[in-house]
Amino acid sequence: MIPSDHFVRFYNEVFKFLDRKGGLAEYYEEISRHQELHCLKLFQEKGLQGMEEYWGHIRKEENCVSESWIAGDIRFSHMKVCPSLSKVLDSDAEPCGKYCEHCPGWVGPLFAKCGFYFVDNIMGEREPECRSFATRNAAKAKQLLEEWKKQYPNGRFRTNFDLLEK
Repeated sequence: MIPSDHFVRFYNEVFKFLDRKGGLAEYYEEISRHQELHCLKLFQEKGLQGMEEYWGHIRKEENCVSESWIAGDIRFSHMKVCPSLSKVLDSDAEPCGKYCEHCPGWVGPLFAKCGFYFVDNIMGEREPECRSFATRNAAKAKQLLEEWKKQYPNGRFRTNFDLLEK
């Protein structure tokens, strides 16, 4: 088994390589297809509560400094200190400029298959912090995205809206 300190360094270099070759987005999509084995059924059957169950386990396993909550029909998440990017930043390698896009890259397509609109706000490529939300309500998702754009003018927003509105 590869220790997580080594794994994230490897991941970072793979991301850089694939980005140079123009294949990073396809790689994230492939990760999403593999993640379906772990959580698609849970998200389809339990919706937002299933997401809480899945990421609650991940939060403990990866020692994340984060919080999440469900407010009505929206699940919010605030990753205050991402352990993955933090380990990359602690290494002697330059982080891939798109490192943080691996989360919305795999989560977005998976959520779309479950009927959830997803927004991720990557705070910056060297900031191990992000915020996200998921909802099945398209109007609320679009409204909240616009509010976040005003609240976080330097945010880098990723959505899966295009996957749901084909």
